[in-house]
Amino acid sequence: MEEIMRKIQQKASQIAAASPLFACPVCSEPLSITDTSLICSQNHRFDLAKKGTVNFLNAPVATEYTETMLAARRRVLQAGFFDQFLNAIADKLTATDRVLDIGCGEGTPTAKLTPESGTAVGFDISAPAIKLAGALDTSAIFCVADLTHLPFTDNSFSAITDIFSPGAYNEFARVLQPGGKIYKIIPAAGYLRELRQALYADTPKATYDNSKVLNHFMERYPDATQESISYDFPVPGALFADLVEMTPLSWQAPAAKRAALLANPPATIHVDVLLLSTTV
Repeated sequence: MEEIMRKIQQKASQIAAASPLFACPVCSEPLSITDTSLICSQNHRFDLAKKGTVNFLNAPVATEYTETMLAARRRVLQAGFFDQFLNAIADKLTATDRVLDIGCGEGTPTAKLTPESGTAVGFDISAPAIKLAGALDTSAIFCVADLTHLPFTDNSFSAITDIFSPGAYNEFARVLQPGGKIYKIIPAAGYLRELRQALYADTPKATYDNSKVLNHFMERYPDATQESISYDFPVPGALFADLVEMTPLSWQAPAAKRAALLANPPATIHVDVLLLSTTV
């Protein structure tokens, strides 16, 4: 119990230091931290959970992100699967940035992108993901929230990171400070090509085209830059099973093809992404 209270108090102190940060999702008024609760002027209240996280949703939202999948994802990401493109983003952040990580999942990328002297907030619509994120040893703050109705005050952040998540660009503009940055990672054609070929050969899913997502972003931010990042990541047998578990690409695959792939895994997996960067 003492350890739990220490974690809650630590996160409460971090939230207080970063305030005003959170806005009430009910009335949009700023939320102030009082003891271990966030309270607005209309007395809407959101309590910090055992791991210092906070849930801003009225009811749980069912997702395909199970605890098993999230645990597998953590093992893969902590082994460094995303590190090359996370490092490329980190190199663009400053030590004092206030960063919002969109759709943070189990939190490993958020923790890796937390500025040395700044603030990082990760949110996801999945409560199990945020519960797992809260267990990380990081100064990042995690919450359950809705992408289309972000529980943050206007002009709260100097940078937004969006890794394989949808974009709500009107909300991004609202919560970003003038001159704020967006760093968005989208898959490129070669992303997870070994899985695509093994699971979906001779079907439309064997190839990937990111033009719809890319064009939408570039229409909104025509001055954005595009940086191609590609590498082959060595995946030992046990970690490969976790990789298959974590990616939605494998979830609808024929059982026989999935079993064959797990029985004969490739030595490496290709990571191929675009890093889109823009100033708002």
